[in-house]
Amino acid sequence: MNTIGLVAFALVGAAKGIREEFDVFGIGVVGLVTAFGGGATRDVLVGRTPLALQNLGEMGLGVLGVTLALGLSVLLESPDEHPITLVADAVGLAAFATAGSIVATEAGVNAFGVVAVATINAAGGGAYADVLLDRSPFILFDDFYASCAVLGGTTYWVLTVLGASASLTAAGCATMVVGTRLLAVKYGWELPTAQTLGLTRGDVTE
Repeated sequence: MNTIGLVAFALVGAAKGIREEFDVFGIGVVGLVTAFGGGATRDVLVGRTPLALQNLGEMGLGVLGVTLALGLSVLLESPDEHPITLVADAVGLAAFATAGSIVATEAGVNAFGVVAVATINAAGGGAYADVLLDRSPFILFDDFYASCAVLGGTTYWVLTVLGASASLTAAGCATMVVGTRLLAVKYGWELPTAQTLGLTRGDVTE
């Protein structure tokens, strides 16, 4: 799952850079930031050196994802929106949410910390990439994405409190994230805004 996640996130990030007509270096930066940004932030939060700086194998997977994006851009108009990529992205989101939950639990943080680190690990890279693309992070206003990681981290914590085994808690977290993300893509789920809830007064005219 982690392998698929790194490749898929690097591919999706690089594809965004291609769409914005970045040069090859810029495409690589956006792809690698998408793949490793969340995990690096997670490691900093728990006080350890980011794994991306320790393991060349993981960096190689990120480069593979960027290379695939460059290759698929020749064959497909929007490789980041292809069904295979969307499924791989959901699996990657689950893998990183689960990894974040495990690392946070081992670090001894509270329930909020587990959910927060899981979410940052899963969605942080995409948010950083959007900043590089000079736009607001999509997780703040579009799609049901980071919410899947929140649900996964919560599931992990609840199962841990209930005394479930490590393998069961990890599987529960991953299943929750993949399931909710694929359902969100299929049915177009989005969280409501203040406007759709009728909490704003609208435009004021004189």
